[in-house]
Amino acid sequence: MENAPLKGWNHTPDVPVRVSPLFSWPLRPADIFAWFWNSWFLISERLIIVGIAFASFYWFQPPLAETKTLAVGWIAEMYVRNLILMSTVAGGLHLYFYTFTRQGQRLKFDPRPLMKNGRQFTLGGQIRDNMFWTLASGVTIWTAYEVLMFWAMANGHAPVLTWAAHPIWFVALFFLIPIWESFYFYWIHRLLHVPFLYRHVHALHHRNINIGPWSGMSMHPVEHIIYLGTVLIHWVVAAHPVHILYHLQYYTLTAATTHTGFEGILMRDENRLKLGTFHHQMHHRYFECNYGSLEIPWDKLFGSFHDGTAAANARMQARRKRMHS
Repeated sequence: MENAPLKGWNHTPDVPVRVSPLFSWPLRPADIFAWFWNSWFLISERLIIVGIAFASFYWFQPPLAETKTLAVGWIAEMYVRNLILMSTVAGGLHLYFYTFTRQGQRLKFDPRPLMKNGRQFTLGGQIRDNMFWTLASGVTIWTAYEVLMFWAMANGHAPVLTWAAHPIWFVALFFLIPIWESFYFYWIHRLLHVPFLYRHVHALHHRNINIGPWSGMSMHPVEHIIYLGTVLIHWVVAAHPVHILYHLQYYTLTAATTHTGFEGILMRDENRLKLGTFHHQMHHRYFECNYGSLEIPWDKLFGSFHDGTAAANARMQARRKRMHS
């Protein structure tokens, strides 16, 4: 059957997986509204991260006047904040799903457990390896980008947006940043699959065929620099400091949430908080498909889209043979 689900998975969502209606033609306003509503409301990781960004800005962020001059004190405060955020999100999800197994195998894509050992891992085991690269490299480079952006804004090198001057654009940026993420992520991800960069850089992330919350930000430092370079767009596109916080928190914290290996958190047997996507889970198992995300249909345009059906899997295998022949 054309739309038969794939075999070898513990859980598959409804297939075929569909891309967003944002770039379909003719435009379908009702479908676009429904996409935004389901992506953001009522409970969503995006809305939660907006809340985290505002809390960070009001209670745990030095004012721009202080960031005008580089100093160990305020940089250390931001580093500790980010360390706590990443440890809480990735660590909390790992405890929930894998240590305490609160959902068992329900909504878990891959039936296999995470790898406890393996020579491919820097510290001998998947979780230890993932934690090391996430915290030692990921949080450090994340913080470095924040320092750069706040220093640049304080010194007039990067434009600053205010609520008072542009309230509509202020709100719109929160919705546009994930769409920019989809644009940016596809192209840098394809770049990282160029054989030289894959072998020396991106292969570290792909040690994780079966993924967990600590896998999302487990990357080579060069990949962290490229991946988090998304925020440099705000040297051109004006933003408020809370947008900078949201932009980088969205890229880092959703890397943990979307790599849980589970489709979401069950509450009363219903998926109340959507997390991982089968779309990206397939990329970790099959490698040469689904380089982007679902907001912008780059994979469909360039023939690398896997919609989760057996028919798509056959097309992907044929494509891989052509690539390596």
